[in-house]
Amino acid sequence: MTGASPQPASEPPLAATRVDITVVSTPACHYCADAELALTVIADRYPIRVRIVELESPEGLRLTARHRPAMSPLVLVNGQFFSAGRLPRKKLLAVLSTAAAEDASSGDGSWVAS
Repeated sequence: MTGASPQPASEPPLAATRVDITVVSTPACHYCADAELALTVIADRYPIRVRIVELESPEGLRLTARHRPAMSPLVLVNGQFFSAGRLPRKKLLAVLSTAAAEDASSGDGSWVAS
């Protein structure tokens, strides 16, 4: 037996490949602050990289014009639209768990844009 301890059965497998999450945020937005906090907690279990982009920045304006979110924050996963408004945690965890399982079975991390 190696020194590594097995993960409990209730824990999803961790992806070996990092997932990039972009949050287009506005000042004084409680959904934006909530998303940032939730992603900090999720980052303890999954290899994610979170980038916060201010809505009024050139990149934020470009992303908003492209994806036309109804509410803030705009959340992108690997550059693709994921959500607008309150971050759907269960949906995000399902995506990360599925991606981790696919990554583990394929071994190539092809589900993640580099």
